[in-house]
Amino acid sequence: MSALVVAIDGPAGSGKSSVSKDAARRLGFSYYDTGAAYRALAWAAMTAGIDLTNQDAVLALQKGADYRASEDPDSQTFLINGEDVTHAIRGGDVSGAVSAIAQHTLVRAGLVEHFRKVLADCENPGIIMEGRDITTVVAPEAPVRVLLTADESVRIGRRQAELAGTTAAPVAESLKARDKSDSSVVDFMNAAPGVTLVDSGPLTFEQTVDALLSIIATVRSAQ
Repeated sequence: MSALVVAIDGPAGSGKSSVSKDAARRLGFSYYDTGAAYRALAWAAMTAGIDLTNQDAVLALQKGADYRASEDPDSQTFLINGEDVTHAIRGGDVSGAVSAIAQHTLVRAGLVEHFRKVLADCENPGIIMEGRDITTVVAPEAPVRVLLTADESVRIGRRQAELAGTTAAPVAESLKARDKSDSSVVDFMNAAPGVTLVDSGPLTFEQTVDALLSIIATVRSAQ
């Protein structure tokens, strides 16, 4: 039996990573952070001194890169060409470069192919994959498709809490810029037909996880 695919999309600060990981942990599912793949590629391009706006150069690097990611929600590790970049890809410099990478159509197509292979090769009962275009591009036929969202002010507050010591203004500016850039490529703010919308704004973390688990349980019971 193939793994149950749970596709989760949403903007930064919506809680999709933490919620997806907790749900995967409870269900014994794999968890896959597609954003980390974009970050790893951005890190590799920056390290190689490649012009991030040059699609051909980035594409050439991508085609020769060996990217590996753990699917264990409790132990997230990321390697590119054998080098552990788990912590390096979370740096502010990489965060600022991700959107430039994501603008390239052919680069995105290559990553989509990679993500689909991850889904097909999953050996656990299910896999929760989260990102920006999972419900619409990567896995539009997934049995479970959810758009996890929250009001912008809520998302900014969450990001500020994550980045202790950071004032609200730069956090807000960064989040808004990321949303604006990424939304020019894919719509992750509005639920596509067949996608369930979950607003995490008025919910606690536990309530949001429970909402996702309930959606998954409903689909599994119908199969």
